[in-house]
This record gives sequence, structure tokens and C-alpha cells, in this order.
Amino acid sequence: MALADVFRPEPTLSEDRVNSGLRWLTWEGMASTGFGSIAGSGFTAAFALVLGANNLQIGMLASLPFLTMPLQILTVGLVERLRRRKLISVVAWSGAQALWIPVALIPVFLDVPSAGAVSLLIGLVGLRGMLVAAQNPAWNSWLRDLIPQQRMARFFARRLAYGHVGALVFGLGAALFVDSWQDRTADESQVFGYTIAILAGAIFLGMASPVFRLFVPEPLMQAPPGGGVPLLKTLIEPFKDPNYRRLMRFQLLWNLALHLAVPFFAVYMLRRLDLSISAVMAFSALSLATNVIFLRLWGPLADRVGSKAVLSVSASLYLLVVLGWTFTTMPDRHFLTIPLLLVLHVLAGAASAGVGVSSSVISMKLAPEGRATGYLAAMSVAASLGAGIGPLLGGRFIDFFSVRTFSLDFTWIDPAGVSHLPALSLTGYDFMFGITFLLGLMTLGGLAKLREEGEMSREVVLEALMAPMQRVIAPASSVPGLNVLAEFPLGYLRRVPVPGLDVALGVTAYQVAETARAAAAGAARGRAATETVAHAVEHAVASVWKMGETAEAHASEVARHAARGAVHAAAEVATDAGNLARHAVTGAINAFEESGVKTLAPIWGASYGVVQGAIEAGADPAEAARGALAAAKAAADRLGISQSAAVKEAAQAAMQAARELAARRLPEVRSAVERAVRQAEAQDGAGDDATKREDL
Repeated sequence: MALADVFRPEPTLSEDRVNSGLRWLTWEGMASTGFGSIAGSGFTAAFALVLGANNLQIGMLASLPFLTMPLQILTVGLVERLRRRKLISVVAWSGAQALWIPVALIPVFLDVPSAGAVSLLIGLVGLRGMLVAAQNPAWNSWLRDLIPQQRMARFFARRLAYGHVGALVFGLGAALFVDSWQDRTADESQVFGYTIAILAGAIFLGMASPVFRLFVPEPLMQAPPGGGVPLLKTLIEPFKDPNYRRLMRFQLLWNLALHLAVPFFAVYMLRRLDLSISAVMAFSALSLATNVIFLRLWGPLADRVGSKAVLSVSASLYLLVVLGWTFTTMPDRHFLTIPLLLVLHVLAGAASAGVGVSSSVISMKLAPEGRATGYLAAMSVAASLGAGIGPLLGGRFIDFFSVRTFSLDFTWIDPAGVSHLPALSLTGYDFMFGITFLLGLMTLGGLAKLREEGEMSREVVLEALMAPMQRVIAPASSVPGLNVLAEFPLGYLRRVPVPGLDVALGVTAYQVAETARAAAAGAARGRAATETVAHAVEHAVASVWKMGETAEAHASEVARHAARGAVHAAAEVATDAGNLARHAVTGAINAFEESGVKTLAPIWGASYGVVQGAIEAGADPAEAARGALAAAKAAADRLGISQSAAVKEAAQAAMQAARELAARRLPEVRSAVERAVRQAEAQDGAGDDATKREDL
């Protein structure tokens, strides 16, 4: 294959071709993220300290990759003109990764520590930032068009998870190598441990990343509606979109607040807590391990309830982590410092997983198809400006507060002497942790006005997180005292005033989906299998949804989520999708029938839900549609409607779900439902003839 063919966009991509590209993207993520654990965060900060960097220069190193991001605006026009996103991305990314080789060799050619070594490091990092900025619009737009939207969050979560596994292994391995090297060499040679680690990572991991990109197919870039759009209009358009502008504002302020403190965590542990580079990277590895675990939760959850809810909850947790750092010294390192660091890194891993997945996905989802390049470039610029300004201010603030102290303590005076018990002590870094927490808390309020299609409340996420604990405690809830814990998520948590909290129908809908999914999965593992799924779904709806005067108005939506949650069980156990769908729809219809709701709404909602669930879980949507139509036909007489009317309602819902979520599967679903509709119409016709004869 000629080199030109490798970079040529493909007009159409088969499902197999897309899946192949996603596999190569996963490998690319492992290589780039694995090397990122060596070339970023604590490792680079430690390298800079050895070269002689101060707090301000550490802040500059952290900010430069972000401050150069506005330069990507210049390459938006190049992307729109050439329409060769793969070519632009691979060439620029190769140059950016290759620059780590001269970075690693700085101690070979210059004396360290020295101002010249630090200046060269800053210059090379800045140049690399320019190349990364040049490739960003092409890369983001390429991914936006390649990855199917209905599984975008799950894919990014899986890609990040594999990448973090690589980062955990390579980052910790590099740190252990550096510590071992320093223990075995003279003082003047200790810096070369960093040189060897960075050089090896750049050659074997850094340069592997652009190679893997070569194997990822590029979809043909679609022309915007109405023909070509002038560059200036492409750049201005995102700022005229009120909803996208809200997201850009949030990303700017959030990254500004967070990066006041986060880039200095490693420096804080190395200097203030006097930990070794291996200990720092071990804590980072713990955070990455937790990140991997929680990515399995956040990705699918974001696909179901929306990225906004996940972003709200995970960002709040991140702020709590930042505030917790102020208590690692009181005012010096104490016996709880290490245990507290363990807890903070575990929580940080969970929080950063949610923020990373949700912020990336919501930026892509809100960018209109065909015009995503300008939107995503504007979002990247906004986030990068905040992340670039934050470390510069943070470095200045740390120097300012380093000679200032604020303390509160309890004093006990008696004839034997005076006793002091410190309650709070802030100095230097501690002030920055507190300021970050307050600014971030104010920024979270901006999410309340952001709108995302299919969004649900952040309380849905909270209840999903608390559900496992509630299931454990519930059997013992009759014991005095434990019943408070069992009811805590549902009772007390709703009363906590949290910015952006909007309890709506989606809260109940997702609660139904999760309960039905768990119940259906448990039922399918038993001997009764799908025969008990109807009862499981019926019980889930009845136990969570309070049937009242609003039940009929929301029947379709609740039935959809209940049936959808049940079909998700097919991804966990070997269960026939058709039978599972039939029983799931039956259970949803039965629950509403018992509450007095006898309309077509539950049929429509449940039928849509089982097809949607089948698509999301990787099951056969045509089989799910056949099961839904069978359930609708069986329930027709009880609901007082004709079989053809019930089957047609289910068929329309199944077709719409396939059309909206997996258009390529639409012919299969159409073929499955048309036969069932014809049979129902024929049976209704035969029944009418029999009735006429009886009347005669």
C-alpha cells in the first residue's frame, strides 16, 4: 500500500472497519498515556527540580502545554482546506513526541543544576506545545466522526482504562529505576537516571503512538450544510451558540481553578512531605488504578444518564479531594499524613476518571455534525487557557503565601502548664488548596444552565453510586440504627443543597433502569432465567415509581427505562435477547396495568427501551423487536385494544429506536416487525369475521 493511500480518507466505513480503527485507537491510547506518565505530572516536575527549577518555573512548565493551545485556531483553516485530518495529526504528533528526545539529553550537553538547563527545558516544552496545538483540531474532529455517538463514552472510558494501566506500569517502573539509579551513583550522575527513563519512554512508547494512528481509518470529512463556510465564521460560530458558550465558560473557569493547585501536588510531596520520587509515583499509580476501576462505571453511566450529571458529581468529588490536601500537614507531617494521602489518591482517581470521560464526551456531543472542527477547537482553547493561566498564578501565589501563615488552635491552660492542640494551619501550598476549592465550588454553579440531550440529574449518579451499599445494608435495616444508613441515599441526600441539582423525572427513570437491570441479571443467572424477568421488571417499576396522578403522563418514559435496564442484563449473562425483551415488556405493561394505566404509552416506551437496550448492550435489536411485538400482542386483550393496534404501536417504537440509535440495523428491525404486523392484522380480520357470524 502506497503512503498516500494510508492518509486518504475513506468515503464509507463498514462496521468491521470502524471496530478495527477503535482497536488501534486503544493501542494508541496505551502508548501515549503510558509515556505521559513519564513525560508528565510528578516525573517531569522532579526532573525540573533536579535541573534547578523554582516554583514559578514549575508553574510555567505546567502551563505552557495549555497556553500554546490557542494556536490551534490557525490550523482550523488548514483542516477545513486540506480535509486530510489524519495527515495533519500524524505529522504534527510525530514531531511533538520526538521532541522528548532532546529534552532527555539536556543533562548530557549542559551543566545541571543551571539556569540554562531550565531555560532549554521550558523552550522545548513550549515548542512541543505548539505542535500538539497544531494537531488538535484534526485529531478531535477525526475522532468525532469515527466513534459511534451512542457508545462514545464507553469507548473513551475503555481507552482511558487501558491507557492508565500502561501509565501505572511504566510510570512506577520509571520511578523505581530512577531511585535505584540514584542509590548506586554519585551525586553528579544522579540526573542521568531521568535521562535514561525519558529517552527509553520517548523511543519505545512516545514514537509508537503516531505509528498506531496510521492504522486508524479516517472517515471522509463531510461538507457543512449549505457548502463551504468561511474560516472566520467557523471560528465565531461556537461563541454564538449559547449552550456551547456555557460549556466553554465552565471549562475555562474549572481548569483555571483546578490547575492552581493540581500541578504542584508532586512538588508538595517531594518538598513539603519529603517523599521519594518512587513514593510519589506509587501514589500516582494508586490513583491510576482507582481511575481504571471507575472508568468502567463512568463511561456506561454517562451514556445512560448524560455526561453533565457525571461531570457534576465527579467534579464535586475532585474539589473535596483538593480541600483534603490542606490537612496532610498540621502544620507539619503527622502520623495520619500517609493514610490521608492514600485516601485522597483513591478519591482523586475516581473523580478524575469521571471528569475526564464526561468533559471529553459532552464537548463532542454538543458539537454539531459537519461543523465540529471549529466547535472542538474553541472548546480546547477555552479549557487550555484556564489550565495554562492556573499554574502561573499558582506558582506566584505559593511564593507569596510561603512567608505567611494562618492558624487556629485550641489552648488549655492549667497550673501544670499550657497545652496547644492545632485545629487548622495554612501556609504556602495550603492556601492554594483552599483557594482552589472555593473557586471550583463557585464554578460548578455554571453547570446548572447547561443543557444536554437526554440529561438526567446528578442525583441519579449519586443513587447509582450508593445502590451497592444500600443493597448490603437493606437486609439489616430492621436493626435499630442501621435503618438510618439504609435510607440515607434516598432520604437525606436529596435534601442537601448542591449547585446544579435538579430532581426530575430522569432521577426515577434511571433508578428504574438500574433496579430492573440488576434484577433481570440476577434472574437470568437462575434456573427460571427469562421467565422471572417480567416479575423482576414489574417489581422494579412498582417499588421505585410512585404510581399517582402523574403515572399516566410519564408512563412511556418510565416503561422505556425499565425495559432498557432489563435488556442490559443480556450483556452480562448468556440470555436470548428475544425472550428477555418479551418478558421485560410484559413486566413493564403489567406494572402500569395494575396501577390503572391502560393506554398504548407503556407499549411504546417499553418496546423502544428493549431495542435501545439491545443496541447499547451489543445484543440483536431485531430479536429484541420481535420479543417486544410478541409481548404487545399478548397484552392487547387485557388492555382492551386490538392486537394489530398494539403490535403497530410496538413496531413504530422499535423502528424509531433503530433509526435513531443504529441506522445500519434498521433493515433487520424492519424485516422483523413487518411480518408480525401482517400476522396481527390478519388475525384481527379473522376475529372480526367470526364476531359478525356470531351476531347473525
